[in-house]
Amino acid sequence: MSIIYVLIPIAMIFVAIAVAVFFWAVKSEQFDDLDRQGSSILFEDDESESANTKADKSNDRL
Repeated sequence: MSIIYVLIPIAMIFVAIAVAVFFWAVKSEQFDDLDRQGSSILFEDDESESANTKADKSNDRL
């Protein structure tokens, strides 16, 4: 039963840390544009590939 007196403050500290991290994430605009980050992963390779193909074409012309 005495473990309750230890676990309750530890649980309260974890909850306070979780709430603080949540508010930090909201304040630093982590949740503002969720779609852009997801699509940037998909299109990042396409942009580099197109840059590489343009470079290859320019090298072929020389």
